Amino acid sequence: MEINKKNLQEISPAPGLDIPSLEICNLPEKVLQFGTGVLLRGLPDYFIDKANKQGIFNGRVVVVKSTESDSSAFDRQDGLYTVCVRGIENGKTVQENIINASISRVLSAKTEWQKILDLAKNPELQIILSNTTEVGIRLTDDNIHAQPPSSFPGKLLAFLHARYVAFGGTPASGMVIVPTELITDNGDQLLGIIMELAHRNHLEFAFIEWLENHNIFCNSLVDRIVPGKPNATVLAQLQQELGYTDDLLTMSEVFRLWAIQGNDKVKTVLSFAQADSSLVITDDITLFKELKLRILNGTHTFNCGTAFLAGFNLTREAVGDKVYSRFTTNLMQNEIAPSIPFAIDPAVKKDFANKVFERFGNPFIDHQWQSITTQYTSKMKMRNVPLLQRWYELNTTPPPHMCLGFAAYILYMHSVENDNGKYYALRNGEKYLITDDQAAWFYETWKQHTPESMVEAVCKNEAFWETDLSMLPGFVAAVQHNITRILKEGINAVIKDCIQQTQPAHEA
Repeated sequence: MEINKKNLQEISPAPGLDIPSLEICNLPEKVLQFGTGVLLRGLPDYFIDKANKQGIFNGRVVVVKSTESDSSAFDRQDGLYTVCVRGIENGKTVQENIINASISRVLSAKTEWQKILDLAKNPELQIILSNTTEVGIRLTDDNIHAQPPSSFPGKLLAFLHARYVAFGGTPASGMVIVPTELITDNGDQLLGIIMELAHRNHLEFAFIEWLENHNIFCNSLVDRIVPGKPNATVLAQLQQELGYTDDLLTMSEVFRLWAIQGNDKVKTVLSFAQADSSLVITDDITLFKELKLRILNGTHTFNCGTAFLAGFNLTREAVGDKVYSRFTTNLMQNEIAPSIPFAIDPAVKKDFANKVFERFGNPFIDHQWQSITTQYTSKMKMRNVPLLQRWYELNTTPPPHMCLGFAAYILYMHSVENDNGKYYALRNGEKYLITDDQAAWFYETWKQHTPESMVEAVCKNEAFWETDLSMLPGFVAAVQHNITRILKEGINAVIKDCIQQTQPAHEA
């Protein structure tokens, strides 16, 4: 039996299964969403569905699909899909299955563009969400009168112009736009691109004034691991337990956070925020951004090469190891948390670090260390260079765990093969692919240097870091010492020695 509205009442209620009523499946469309991806389905649409079931928001999402991906499953299933929440929260195992009824329909930008523009006439539609990946928010010479425009900003601007025309530019017809793409100040950046694109398309001044004064572009931060559909074996087992088939079934971790920068009007329009305290609307999201960027992402980046070279493939394997879990705890609690370049209550940092540790150890999520190494260099710059700089503002000696993580980064990037622009390195004699825009530089530079001089070359590369890391007192020497020992004794011995020589942290 396939999940859809017709079969909904045939699904047997079971412990841990949340089934929506038919009334919820027929709520009016209040949200326009650009993107069909699992992050949107597992986080924003999760919150909207939760609010609808509590009788708070009472609105559904109409989705715009811009890619050539097949959307027939949405049509067959009437937009219904299951979110399987799995993980550890406060030391307890959580397993929930939620039939999400927030999506009303999916429209193709390529073949149904006029239907999408017609949505601008709907007075109940007040919210626009997006997740078009980081490359989606960029300025191009797009023609917004095309059917459809080629870029996401072009499509959004065309829709907003249709909205302006439909309601004669009334203040109340303005929209609340919340991009969730993982770029800094995503709302501000999107607004800047939209304004420039409006000028390039010679749109009327009155529209541009309405666009700027009566629409709210919110910066936002999303944080949830949503792997999507599980492997065939797990999927078959889940569908047998649930009693129905679901081509859109989505796995998700327990942890969730959506921080939105907005005022009282935003709070009123996004009333679904009342359904879950993990959706926060505030006038400044810097706190949430710094916690995620430094403690979660920063730990990921200092850890990924270290853990991978130590022989771990999944995050849970590493934090499940007695020695490596101590390394991770010390790194987060003793070095990263104190070095966050923003004033945060130590208790808040410790609580967030504890949650991160639980997330790393989630037994239901296969989170690959190697996937975290994607664009390793740019992540190291954005997430961790500010941590290093702040550490040295507070201390005179190098941070041992960060130095070891940086050494592992340089060794991980030691490619030995170039196959048509794809660079490969070795771990215990087996090849792995390096996915980094700087892989070619490392390939050529490693051929010209010893390990010790390679450290200097990397640290002095201001094109990477926008600063000279060799100026940090003792940093180059500490990284060189780690690399020399790793090559001689193996990385696991160096990790063990690192944690034995540092002050033990409290258990995460």
